[in-house]
Amino acid sequence: MGNAGEAVGESAEKRVTWAELYFDLIFVFAITQVSGLLHHRHDPVGIVQALVVFVPVYWCWVGTTVQANIRDVDTARDRLGILAVGLTGLMMALAVPGAYGNRGVLLGAGYWAARIVLLLLVVRIPGAWRGPYGVGVLVSGPLLVAGGLLPEGPRVLLWALAALCDLAGPVVFRRRLANVAYHPAHMPERFALFLLVALGESIVGIGASAAAVPLDAAELVAVTAAFTISAGLWWQYFVFAADAMRHAVAVADSRRDMVRRVFQYGHLALAASVIAVAVGFGETVADPRRALGAGAVGLLYGGCGLYLLTFGYTRWMMFRSVATTRIVAAGVVLALAPAMVRWPALAALVALAVVMVVLNVVEHLIVTRAAADGPTDGPAGEPAAGPVAETAAETAGHPVVGGPV
Repeated sequence: MGNAGEAVGESAEKRVTWAELYFDLIFVFAITQVSGLLHHRHDPVGIVQALVVFVPVYWCWVGTTVQANIRDVDTARDRLGILAVGLTGLMMALAVPGAYGNRGVLLGAGYWAARIVLLLLVVRIPGAWRGPYGVGVLVSGPLLVAGGLLPEGPRVLLWALAALCDLAGPVVFRRRLANVAYHPAHMPERFALFLLVALGESIVGIGASAAAVPLDAAELVAVTAAFTISAGLWWQYFVFAADAMRHAVAVADSRRDMVRRVFQYGHLALAASVIAVAVGFGETVADPRRALGAGAVGLLYGGCGLYLLTFGYTRWMMFRSVATTRIVAAGVVLALAPAMVRWPALAALVALAVVMVVLNVVEHLIVTRAAADGPTDGPAGEPAAGPVAETAAETAGHPVVGGPV
């Protein structure tokens, strides 16, 4: 998408509507259900099963967010459409616990219905069905319904194929999407809200586990360490990355590609990793004195490592810059994981909390130094302010808005 096409909508910043925020409440429940499925079985097969179920839930949310971004949805017709997709999302969430049992068809039918509603909402856009929305109606939706009729093994394979078809849609139809004019402020805000919903699940994982057991000293330390980790994950995104992502979309030569790579794909990994960490909290906080199994460590440390590595991917997509501190921190987390299998859960939580605190302190120092070294505005000689100045750890050396990215 060229700059001419992307100038549409620049004059008025698009805001998230109340209908979209209400719609997100359904996905709070959906993420809780996916988390419960992973909690029930978190060996490699269970992780794959949970991911295969999570992708259509996430992609249903993405489809609604994209259509809300490119159109005016603050109308009665579109509010009803968003609520209809919300109802189908609720059906999908109800199906998740039995997705590999007798509720597979319900999951598939809910998703197919959501994609049909979304296509109807954008059908006035010429050629809308010959793109990702059409893929959902003609390909992935039917595959999910058909998979729900099959035994567990073939069901996973067919659902995985449906997920791949959905995820490939924006790439396959890249040229057809070239003239889509994305609103640069709305899209980062929506994906940040989705990640915040996922982070909320980490708080539930801590609180629900602690509320069900006696609160002795070890338990309270475990809760504190787990909350420190959750807050550290929040800090990494909302203090260091969120404004930089918004800035990257605003100045991108191709917003279509930036949205696809950083938000649609990058945030799938971010949200999935946070869900894994949330389930890991449930496994560790409940009994901080016992040694963890490989599955619980894999969720807690693997999820945190994936979260940090994903920022390496997003930073490269945005600024062609290496996220050195986060990649190093991810390496430390993953290197510690094997030893944590033999240690008490409390030690595993404290060690991971220390890594997150050190990482955030280091990146805070990077931000402070970059802001202090930047060009000055005004007679007081104060550092120039702005999204990139405030997030220098994410932009890695581009401390002035309007500077080279």
